[in-house]
Amino acid sequence: MSGNASRRRYLSLWMPFLSSDRWQRETGSGTDLPRVFVAKVKGVSQLSAVDARALAAGLRTGMALADARARLPRLHAVAADPSADGAFIAHLGDLALAFTPSVALDPPNGLALDITGCSHLFAGEAMLAARLQKALCAAGVSVVRLAVAPTPDMARALARFSPANPCFAEDDALVRGLPVAALECAEDDATALRRAGLKTIAEIADRPSLLFTARFTSAFTAKLARILGEEDNRITPRGRRVRYRAEQRCAEPVASHDVIARLLSDLVVSVCEQLGERSVGGRIFTGIFMRADGVVRRIRVETSQPTRNPDVILRLYRDRLEALADPLDPGFGFDVICFEAIRVEPWIESQGTFNAQDDQKDKVAQLVDRLSTMFGRERVMRLHPLDSHVPERAQTMLPAALSAPLQEWGQGALQAQAGLRPLLIYARPHPIDVKSDANDRPESVRWRRVTHRIARAIGPERIADEWWRPASDYGTRDYYRVESSEGRRFWIFCGASGDERQRWFLHGVFS
Repeated sequence: MSGNASRRRYLSLWMPFLSSDRWQRETGSGTDLPRVFVAKVKGVSQLSAVDARALAAGLRTGMALADARARLPRLHAVAADPSADGAFIAHLGDLALAFTPSVALDPPNGLALDITGCSHLFAGEAMLAARLQKALCAAGVSVVRLAVAPTPDMARALARFSPANPCFAEDDALVRGLPVAALECAEDDATALRRAGLKTIAEIADRPSLLFTARFTSAFTAKLARILGEEDNRITPRGRRVRYRAEQRCAEPVASHDVIARLLSDLVVSVCEQLGERSVGGRIFTGIFMRADGVVRRIRVETSQPTRNPDVILRLYRDRLEALADPLDPGFGFDVICFEAIRVEPWIESQGTFNAQDDQKDKVAQLVDRLSTMFGRERVMRLHPLDSHVPERAQTMLPAALSAPLQEWGQGALQAQAGLRPLLIYARPHPIDVKSDANDRPESVRWRRVTHRIARAIGPERIADEWWRPASDYGTRDYYRVESSEGRRFWIFCGASGDERQRWFLHGVFS
């Protein structure tokens, strides 16, 4: 075994009844019948997973459902749900992050952990494995098999094929006694090994490697070397590593809200210092609270502008915690608390001015952040302009905390239209009666049973439908900005009604 491989330690987890555990956790209902999970494979219903009772009755994955019912008529068949299984094992992977930052999915139904340098935090590998097993069982996993070894492949083989559970290996002594099935090779290779009378990994390892290199593929020999610990194939941790992150591991679970708030404050300050070193500001922050019983809570806040001000972030967190429908319950205490900035943007330093409008913009942004945090991002909306000259299509409602508005008001074509469009535009134009002079210019407007005599009219401004979009109900419109003798200003147009007759409509009111 190479010296580099001997210095590393990997923990492999295998949960043989993951689908059944997930289903039981979601439904909460039980049955005395053996349970199987069925999926269509080339038009044939096959067993994709079984529970412990079905396995004891001789049912195996890959078996046709018809054969399973012939062997065991009383059977509880459930449709397989790979996406739900994937979400469940991802949740279990989040739980494992409390023990090491390097966690990878190891399908099917497994996790691989790089625990190098982590075991001493838990008084040794045995205590780490026991606490991890307890956390997974608390999350609803009925059977957890685990093994620790110098390479991921050796740990996987021991976890899935060794009779000992848990299993701790320092060298290849334990793995040599495993059956050939631990190699998990192709079916043709497995058949050739059985015909050759080779039953254990030791019987293969004791023979010259040239015999197997000539007969089998290079993948077979590479797998054998990794299982024997001769090669270390490092795991690839799931998800991207968060660059701006701080965590606090507690020697004893913390249940006091005051202590939790103080720890979170220290973590926020640490992350803000990291952001300052890179001249960036955070937009999305996540606090992760890992309870001693395996429950993980994630509290997320978002800001409308990049920030690295700890006071602003902590105030948003306090608002978020107060608005939670499911309060943050420490239970028996949190043993790990993390804080991350999962989205950052460039931070532009600005010099303070005496302009009150600049301070007003910052206060509005902070107000938007607080309202969005308390009531939800989708409940605090703001009008954003769109690139369209048709009035009812020129804006849309988007969350006020949106990071990248499609276009700013008062820029480009919108700035050129300032004063030409009313502040209030009705979603559906109101039908009105208009009397015109000999030049078809409006002289009076009757709206809501009130007649307004027109003192001044500016127009017409012709607006046609956009040919690349569905036609509106009004066709080509001629708009007028009119002012009544009482000083009221309206935005009216002449367009086609539903029966294609030309009619007048009031579309907006100027302030």
